[in-house]
Amino acid sequence: MSESKKTLANSTKTVSHDVLAALGYVKQFAGSTVVVKLGGSILQDDGLLAQICEDIATVRAVGVRVVLVHGGGPAINEELTRRGITWEFVEGLRVTTPEMMSVIEMTLCGLVNRRIVRALNHTGLRAVGFSGMDAGTLICRQADKRLQLVGEVERVNTQLIDEVLLMEDELGFRGMPVIAPIGAGRDGQSYNINADWAASQIASALGVTKMLFLTDQDGILDSQMKLIPELDAGELLQLIEDGVVKGGMLAKARTILHAIKNKVTDVHIMNARRPHAIVEELFTDHGVGTVCRLRSRGRAADITGKA
Repeated sequence: MSESKKTLANSTKTVSHDVLAALGYVKQFAGSTVVVKLGGSILQDDGLLAQICEDIATVRAVGVRVVLVHGGGPAINEELTRRGITWEFVEGLRVTTPEMMSVIEMTLCGLVNRRIVRALNHTGLRAVGFSGMDAGTLICRQADKRLQLVGEVERVNTQLIDEVLLMEDELGFRGMPVIAPIGAGRDGQSYNINADWAASQIASALGVTKMLFLTDQDGILDSQMKLIPELDAGELLQLIEDGVVKGGMLAKARTILHAIKNKVTDVHIMNARRPHAIVEELFTDHGVGTVCRLRSRGRAADITGKA
């Protein structure tokens, strides 16, 4: 066989493998629900947000239901700065005064949520935006007196989320929930909820097995600032205790621990600026960023002799 024919044959095998692998993953995930948490400076970049929404539309087109939970820290910072309001963080969580709460609620439920819904609907999806206040979706209590109006989720009412997922228009397009992390106290007070915590609690309540965190970082890094492709619960806890995971990633790591101990099988942390990261993670053989599981597949393979 000539060299050119060998090259063509090898190329065909590679393409065939990739296509078959993708179809296998489509079959695996079709009909399932994933929770996607979107946050950071991503939400300030209209071009990047449009690209991510196109990828979500692709995922949705093959039958995977998506529940999107968003943050909006940079947008909140901008609005607080514009109003001359200063702020501080305690263990990665923003101390929220009553004055700040009204600004945060307006920014997340108005500006940020509307921006995401508009971008998703532009792709042909039927996105429906609301906050955890709506229909009592996220019921909260005060997380810590030091944090003031930061809420800890006590209960998730999934009724509105389920109804949006099941709604269908005359063209057969299903709805997609886009949720801002504002919750309601039992006294009617609104609370600022860390978006990672909100996403984790929602995923557990829905019985979702896969969560995707789209962030500004490639994933979780070790003490040498190198990406860790896979972690189990014990390894992640050790990184927290050793102070390797800190800052904004600290709060995220704690929510991940909660998720993988409460029914969520795989939690992925990936850089949203990587082109088509969501599609690559769901429908290809190679992973993106860091995946966290209760017990790593590598460790399971060491114990049982098989992956």
